[in-house]
Amino acid sequence: MSERIRFHLDENVKSAVARELRRRLIDVTTTIEAGLLAESDESQLAFICEKKRVIMTHDDDFLTIASLSSEHPGIAYCKQGTCSIGQIIEALVLIYEV
Repeated sequence: MSERIRFHLDENVKSAVARELRRRLIDVTTTIEAGLLAESDESQLAFICEKKRVIMTHDDDFLTIASLSSEHPGIAYCKQGTCSIGQIIEALVLIYEV
């Protein structure tokens, strides 16, 4: 069986997303919990690569940085204000279940 996806939520993602994913027993960390608040996007990318976590972010800078990086576990992105908390949760659950 393949390893389950684990998520990391960037600082701009609402804490309710982490709470609901955990309620569903999905492994998730947050930028604050990881001690990465106010760290650079490059530091966040290094963290997700080291920990093998897919990052959820509203920051489109990650798309540029990731396109320049040779390898990363994954980026889940939606533009700030375009998705409700419920939509973000459902999208991440779908990614997790696939």
